[in-house]
Amino acid sequence: MEYMLFICTDSTAPTTEPPVHTIEEWVVETTNGGTRRHGDRLRPANDATTVKLRGGRLSVTAGPFAKTTEWIAGYDVIECGDLDAAIEIAAKHPMAQFGQIEIRPMWPIE
Repeated sequence: MEYMLFICTDSTAPTTEPPVHTIEEWVVETTNGGTRRHGDRLRPANDATTVKLRGGRLSVTAGPFAKTTEWIAGYDVIECGDLDAAIEIAAKHPMAQFGQIEIRPMWPIE
């Protein structure tokens, strides 16, 4: 099953501990291990553009749709057997130590 990992910042997380692994090491390990399909970093939320279409009227707003201190810093798509395996993979991501990782199962269009 495929899962999307949203790699999020967390302004309340301590930053004094050195990371166990670098993000680059995690990417190499999970890609070579066959679980990571693709992923990338995202620009900060202030660089977002939000688009809505209501009643035929287009609304384009600079910035994210939600105003929070946390933001999605990147994403990874992984493939593994179940949610427990996805949790294990996400827990090894360095941002789990300094941010937070939201895991969502993919919902394929059939």
